[in-house]
Amino acid sequence: MAHATVVINIVGLSGSLIGEHTPRITAFARAGRLQRLVPVLPAVTCSVQSSMLTGLPPREHGIVGNGWYHRTQCEVQFWKQSNRLVQGEKVWETARQRDSAVTCLNMFWWYNMYSSADWSVTPRPQYRADGRKIPDCYSRPADLRDALQRELGPFPLFSFWGPGASIESSRWIARATQLAWQKHRPTLTLVYLPHLDYALQKVGPEHATIPSELRAIDAVVGELLDFFAQRDVRVMLLSEYGIEPVDDAVHINRVLREAGWLEVREENGRELLDAGASRAFAVADHQVAHVYVNDEALHSQVRAACEKSPGVAEVLDRAAQRNAGIDHARAGELVLVSEARRWFSYDYWLDDRRAPDFARTVDIHRKPGYDPLELFIDPAIALPKVRLAWKLLRKKLGQRTLFDVIPLDTRLVRGSHGRVDQTAEHQPVLITQHGQSGEDELRCTAVRDVMLSYLFD
Repeated sequence: MAHATVVINIVGLSGSLIGEHTPRITAFARAGRLQRLVPVLPAVTCSVQSSMLTGLPPREHGIVGNGWYHRTQCEVQFWKQSNRLVQGEKVWETARQRDSAVTCLNMFWWYNMYSSADWSVTPRPQYRADGRKIPDCYSRPADLRDALQRELGPFPLFSFWGPGASIESSRWIARATQLAWQKHRPTLTLVYLPHLDYALQKVGPEHATIPSELRAIDAVVGELLDFFAQRDVRVMLLSEYGIEPVDDAVHINRVLREAGWLEVREENGRELLDAGASRAFAVADHQVAHVYVNDEALHSQVRAACEKSPGVAEVLDRAAQRNAGIDHARAGELVLVSEARRWFSYDYWLDDRRAPDFARTVDIHRKPGYDPLELFIDPAIALPKVRLAWKLLRKKLGQRTLFDVIPLDTRLVRGSHGRVDQTAEHQPVLITQHGQSGEDELRCTAVRDVMLSYLFD
């Protein structure tokens, strides 16, 4: 018979952040074992979580980033949610083969829709025809969403991501987890707590405000530890990646555009990336970028241009991707890794006045790359709260308006992740209390086996 187990994902946590400002996490680590994790490349949410749950590298499970270029559709798509995109057997499926009574509750780990988990909850805003984005979430079964939101209020989407990101979303997830667990008593529970990740990306791990953010997430973790300890549930804590300080971005798409390989089309004086017409362009994802070379004859030239670009540490062709475990058909012909203290922007325009309208908004699905600037309000805006209130009022009155408050200055971003070659202080961690031994460092693909040992040892 399997033992009830919960896996709490404290995103962005590294060993150097555990200490006086995290008394509950620190006590948990001292009572058990802390190991540094080596993430897969790229060390980003979707890839690492998929590797933890399948035990496979991206070459096998197919999740080469948080998004990629779909060659047949000629579209870049980020933050898709169907679990059917992940190839490979999930840990709860393996557990069911050992004990058919095993059940799984997935609280906000990614690729959470249409999976074989018994119960799941994931962010899913409503996009109304009048342009409004309404906070909401998706659940299976559907009435789980309704029950949670009746008890806790609507899922706080705007504190989950964007300039208003705060501890409130992690607190909501933690409390929703307790309610769902009480009702369903799952064997395996997966919990995602994103707060620290966004605080670290915004200001960097060395900023004076980070101790208060650590205390906030530690309190949420402590609440969960108390809840599960009272119910004899085994707990492990982990993080997907650590955040390292950065100074500025590498604008790799501008390099490709200036070489004449990236195409744009103009709409109302704004420029849109035309991926299908481009001979080469990049999909930026934190400290990793996939370069898709649609014209095979240009491969060596594109590679040489990338290698010469300041801030690029590695350029991986298919052979090198094989060694890194990322040689999947979804990957770019070239995969770039940034130098330390740098990250990749998706920016392709050469004049900010011609940037697309969505560049200055929170729009995770329309942008052809990840944009951490969505965590900021443009500091050049005078009285930003007044401007936001006015725009919100217009929305409530049924008028269409653009929340164009996001800056374009990539120097504002002070933390990033994605590289695997990190110092020990910035590596993610695994904290266990049940029978885990071995080396001080563990590959993240081995986390799946640790979960199984928790369930069945």
